[in-house]
Amino acid sequence: MRGVVLEQPGQPTRVEELDIAPPRAGEVLVRITASGVCHSDLHVRDGEWERPGPIVLGHEGAGVVEEVGPEVAGLSVGDEVVLSWYYPCLSCAACQSGRQWLCSQSGALEHRLADGTSRLRRPDGQEVLSYLAIGTMAERTVVPAAAAIRLPRGVPPEVAALIGCCVATGVGAVAKTAQLPPGASVAVFGLGGVGLSIVMGAVLAGAGRIVAVDRMPEKLERAAELGATAVVRATDRESTLREVRAAAGGEGPDYSFEAIGLPATIEQAIEVLPRGGTAVLVGLTPFGARASFEAFPFVDGSLRILGSNYGFAVAAVDFPRYAELHLAGRLPIERLVERTIGLDDV
Repeated sequence: MRGVVLEQPGQPTRVEELDIAPPRAGEVLVRITASGVCHSDLHVRDGEWERPGPIVLGHEGAGVVEEVGPEVAGLSVGDEVVLSWYYPCLSCAACQSGRQWLCSQSGALEHRLADGTSRLRRPDGQEVLSYLAIGTMAERTVVPAAAAIRLPRGVPPEVAALIGCCVATGVGAVAKTAQLPPGASVAVFGLGGVGLSIVMGAVLAGAGRIVAVDRMPEKLERAAELGATAVVRATDRESTLREVRAAAGGEGPDYSFEAIGLPATIEQAIEVLPRGGTAVLVGLTPFGARASFEAFPFVDGSLRILGSNYGFAVAAVDFPRYAELHLAGRLPIERLVERTIGLDDV
């Protein structure tokens, strides 16, 4: 099969012919039908996140089960699935307490399957890893069965793929991390796939005011179409903060969400809050990046900062739920797709 391989961070990718072995116990072989290009892939490609190589990139994907390994229950050949980039072990303390996004025994961050190996090889026999153990920028992939979540019929592949990362991350940040109360005011800094998913999640939660912030007019327009009640084109820091506060009702939004992963916008998301407000940090920074805030008003105002990894996703529960919301017309995920390309165009 073919896959998009990164030899080492900071180098260009290339499409290669690879050998793929059959699934072993607890694994399934999936034919990929759609893969997103998430900024996390760019962090790796650009050398901002150190990762081993060679490695097949991609972690936002959907496909069809083509082969089921031994000891797999609940999945069959022909099932349409979305892939989770953080497969849980289901036995550690975090998993047993329902916090699978904090699993301490997953091999995903080692980019290997549960037995510590990969099913991919170059024709000369060299091992090739799969990014986060799913490597979705490829024609096929072997993944842990716990990473393949069956969806209801009728979900388009590109929608299913996005549920696996940006939608779960954004909608989950609102519904699960923040547990946004109805009527709350919201500001969203950054309107990529995750930021727009936060906007959709705020609409679902019944937010009173939703202020969308970005530098690009076309992203602001899309946010308004998805339910933002006000948009702010980001300029200098003070002007942006002033406009966001005004649009949120004067003193600032009850909740701010940062979906870029830049120190400057993280600091703005904290500074814009009124007394009692909450900042939810969703965007991932390059390694080593730091942000700061003034301590006195933070403590005096009883502010909160929440980190939200993967929207606190329990994939087996949340992915089908988001798919059902899409099928019911309440999560217009298809609006996130700006362009489709083939594997050779990556």
